[in-house]
Formats: sequence, C-alpha cells, structure tokens
Amino acid sequence: MRRRRWAFAACGAVAWLLPELAAASEATVDLGLVLPAWSALPFVGILLSIALFPLLAPHFWHRHYPQIALGWGLLLAIPFALAYQGPALHSMAHMAIVDYVPFIILIGTLFTIGGGIFVRGSLRGSPLVNATLMVIGTAMASIVGTTGAAMLLIRPLLRANRQRRHRAHTVIFFIFLVANIGGALTPLGDPPLFLGFLHGVPFSWTLGLWGPMLFVAACVLAIFLGVDIAAWRREAPEVRAPAGPAREPLRLEGWHNFLLLGGVLAAVVMSGVWHPGEVNLLGVHQGVQNLVRDAVLLALGAISWLSTPKAVRDENEYSWGPIKEVAILFAGIFATMIPTLLMLAAGEHGALAVVVRAVKSPASFFWASGSLSSFLDNAPTYLTFLQTALGRLYPGLPEREAIARLIAEHPLFLQAVSTGAVFMGANTYIGNAPNFMIKSIAEEAGVRMPSFFGYMVRYSLPILIPIFAATTLTFF
Repeated sequence: MRRRRWAFAACGAVAWLLPELAAASEATVDLGLVLPAWSALPFVGILLSIALFPLLAPHFWHRHYPQIALGWGLLLAIPFALAYQGPALHSMAHMAIVDYVPFIILIGTLFTIGGGIFVRGSLRGSPLVNATLMVIGTAMASIVGTTGAAMLLIRPLLRANRQRRHRAHTVIFFIFLVANIGGALTPLGDPPLFLGFLHGVPFSWTLGLWGPMLFVAACVLAIFLGVDIAAWRREAPEVRAPAGPAREPLRLEGWHNFLLLGGVLAAVVMSGVWHPGEVNLLGVHQGVQNLVRDAVLLALGAISWLSTPKAVRDENEYSWGPIKEVAILFAGIFATMIPTLLMLAAGEHGALAVVVRAVKSPASFFWASGSLSSFLDNAPTYLTFLQTALGRLYPGLPEREAIARLIAEHPLFLQAVSTGAVFMGANTYIGNAPNFMIKSIAEEAGVRMPSFFGYMVRYSLPILIPIFAATTLTFF
C-alpha cells in the first residue's frame, strides 16, 4: 500500500506541472535538432529492464515493475523538463494526450468487451483445432483489430490446450498471426494503419497489402503446423486420445458484446471521416472527433462490463492484471521514447541521423520501420518513416498532397513502411500492445512463457526473420 501511495504521489507531482503547458505550446524550439543521442538512454534502460528482470529476478519484477517503470519515466521526465522547460513539457503532454491515453482507452475497451465473450464447449487442442483458431483470428484481426481478435480467441486457445505439456509455442504463434500479421488489411486492424488513415491514406488502400500479408501468414502457419504436429506427438496418449461422446457442443455466451465491437469499429471510423474542429487541452491541439471517439469507447466498455453476467467473465478467467501491466509498462515506454522519436523525426539533422541516412530504398524502409517497431511503439514509428519518405521524395509539399503522390508514383515505399511496422511488431513482446497482454493472460493460465530474449532467440529470430527476408526479395 505504501508503494502505491508513493507511485500515486509521484504521478501527481508530475501532473501538477501540467498548467505550465498552455505557455509551452507556443514554444518554437525543435527538440529533435538539439537533443543528444544519450537522451535515449532511459528508453534503453526500460527496455533492458523488461527484458532482463523477468529472467534474472522474476519475483522482484512481479512485485516492483510499477516502481521500475515509474523510475525510468521520471529519470527522463524531470531532467528533460528542467533542461528544455516549455518545449519538453509540451512534448510530454502531446505524447500523453494524443498517443498514450487514446491508446490505452482503445485497448482497454477491446480487452473489456472481448473478455465478455465466452466460447463454451469442448475444444481439443489438436494441431488442426489450433490452426483453425489461428486462421479465424488472423482473418478477424483486420476487422475487429488485433487487440479485439486476440482477446476474443486467446482464452479458447488456452482452454483447448490446457491438458497439453507442450503449449507455449501455440501462444507464440498466436501472437505472430493474430496480434500482428493479421491486422495488415485495414486501418482498423493495427494502430499504425489507423494513423495513416488519419493522415490521408485512403481507407481501402491497405487492402492492397493482401499479397505480403497472405505470404507471411501462410509461411508462419505452415511452420506452426510442423512445430505443433511434432509437439502433439510427444504428448501423453490420453491427451491425444479422440474425444468421447460426452463432448459439449460449441456455443457463444455474451454474444451481445459483438454488437459493442461493432460500435467500437464505428467510433474509430467516425473519428477518421468527421472533422468538426479542434480544442486546446493543456496547450495540445486535439480533434473533437477524437475526444468523442474516446468517450464512446469508454461508454461501450462500461456497457459491456455492466451488461455481461459475472459468470461469463469468471468462466473466461477474466482479470484486470494484463491490462494493468500493459498500462503501467507502456506509460514508461511512451514517456522514455519521446527523445528517440524526436531525434528520428529530425531526420539527417538529428543525433540519430545515421539511422535516417541508411533508409533509401523500399527494402530499407521495410527493415527500418520494422526493426524500430519491434522495440518502439509501431504507430509513431510508422509516422516517422512515412514522414521520412515524404521528405525524401516530395519535400515542401503539403502532407495530404504528398501522400497522394506517394501512392500514385512510389507505392512500394508506403507498402514497405506499412507492412514493416505491422509485421515486425511480432518480433518482441513489446512490439505491439496485444503481445504483452497475451503473454500475461497465458501466464495467469499457467503457461510457462519464454523470457524476453527467449522469445526472440527461440522463435522470432529463427522463424520470422527468414520469412521477412523472403518477403523483401518477393515484394520489395
């Protein structure tokens, strides 16, 4: 309790500074041009903490990860604010109001609604059943979002494989396909594509990514079937035995939550096509449509919580633990990555110019946006490399005009940025928010998930990287 009071007090102390932001919004200093490269160290620190503490000191991490995330955030925020004052406060407020809060509201709403849908019945975790769930989730991800599809199907997948000893790989491949790759076909699927939609990319344009998406998904699914068949053969005979006549038929409970998911989609689309104006929040300009969207999402989440019988959520083993962990850790990540994003956005004039200079061809944009999306939030990374492409090809043009010309004259650049950001979010647990939520849910269900580095060394590096290399040769 004392630690919680300390954390809330520290957050309150930071929030106390926010009235200064009205004046900060008038600042003209370009922080990306003046920030030193070492200002990215707190971001590196929190990434290393997420990677190493669960491996080296799991009990300490489980008890103290909120304090560790807060510590790294304050280590950046306090000297950043003291050194750059108004511009720094404005940057932090902009990240909180425009990026972090809407991000948490969206995934929290989808987590709540998805947790209110229970698939009852006997599912046996055979390779065929597991692959079918993967295909359904991959197809749904572009319709209800990667978070929505993941929250809907992860628990049925875990229940189906409850009796198996070898099951962690099913969760890993679920992260690959449902939480990332499947979201590539619409702006509703993954946050980077939604940001592109808001900046002028036509809603239907992303449907043209079906070629790379099907290629990558088919390769990953084929490898999953091989791995799962081999693991299935190592299971005990009683686990592999055919199900008896007492199988319970499949049926849905909490089905009205599908209507609420439809409301989420409608709210997201509305915020992209309706532009009634802007309001000034603590010096940050935010669209009215975005505030309306967030209010609608909160209302839909509340309706789901109040209207879904408690028994349904109990059957789903629903808890707030996963979304709490994501909210806390990503608060630290969003805060500490501000200097890194500002330096990247400054292009060749910033301290990370070496990264920007290396990005010239569609293939390099694919790998650059993907590599950074593996460790940064993929939404601002997408915007950074979209702006890099526009600045390289159409300097000085208004953004929407430049995007229209990019699509007409050099579509491979936008395809590379889009698919790199979406696909390579699967490379680490922190590449995309659903990844961490799925990991937390699986661990609550008793699945021994690999560590941060174990995930990369055993799965993403040997499986995904060769597939992405083949994707580069085939499409870029």
